[in-house]
Amino acid sequence: MLTKLEELVLLTVLRLEDEAYGISVYKTIQEFSGKKLAVGSVYFPLERLTKKGYLEAYKGEPTPERGGMSKRFYRLTPEGKKILKDTLKINQLFWKGIPSQLGIDHEPPA
Repeated sequence: MLTKLEELVLLTVLRLEDEAYGISVYKTIQEFSGKKLAVGSVYFPLERLTKKGYLEAYKGEPTPERGGMSKRFYRLTPEGKKILKDTLKINQLFWKGIPSQLGIDHEPPA
């Protein structure tokens, strides 16, 4: 099972497609969640998810803005897509019936 932050990181990498690198993942999670995060709090899950085989890391072209250094980009592997699908199913099962207990008049999409 994924931690919530790992889930958010994988979803963000999937959402960003070819623009998924450390800072873009960090900024997108902050933007969507409205929460302040330490930059390292995103880099550690990126590395952990890469080691688990859910992400693939690759180098982009060197850029002058980075003093000729390359950005490290990420993309989901087939295993990463599978764990996200599994996580979605689990979340849907756990959320079933809960919105009404919270006073919300609709279920999350299935």
